[in-house]
Amino acid sequence: MNCKFRALALLCSLAASAGALSAPSAALLDRYAAEARAADPAFAGFSAARGEALHRTRHGLGKPDTPACTACHGENARASGQTRSGKTIEPMAVSVTATRYTDPAKVEKWFKRNCAEVLGRECSAREKGDWLAWMTTQ
Repeated sequence: MNCKFRALALLCSLAASAGALSAPSAALLDRYAAEARAADPAFAGFSAARGEALHRTRHGLGKPDTPACTACHGENARASGQTRSGKTIEPMAVSVTATRYTDPAKVEKWFKRNCAEVLGRECSAREKGDWLAWMTTQ
C-alpha cells in the first residue's frame, strides 16, 4: 500500500469516525496532492511527521516575532493560541475544532498569511497537506 493511499485512508477513516472532515476538505487535500505531484513526481503522500516538524521548527525567514507556527498557535494543537495582538486563536486540532478546515477559501487565506509571516514565502502544496495531515491526528 503506497503512502498516498495510506494517508488518504487515514484521513477518510478519521472523517468517518469523528465527522472531522467534510467533502471540501477531502477535495482540498486531493488538490494539494495533485499540486505536490506536479511539483515533484516522486511525491508519495502527505506526512503528519513532516507537518508536525513544519509547525514546530523555528524558520526565522518571516517576521521576527513569528519565527515558528508555535509563536501564535502554541506547542499544543489542541489548546487555544494567541495572536501577537492578544486575540485568542481557536485550537488547530481537528479533534477539538472539527469544522476548522471545511472551507477551502478560508484555509487558503490563512495558509497564505501565516506561511508568509513564518516562512517568508508561500507554503508548498506538500507542506500544506503535511500540516493538515498532522492536524487530523491531533
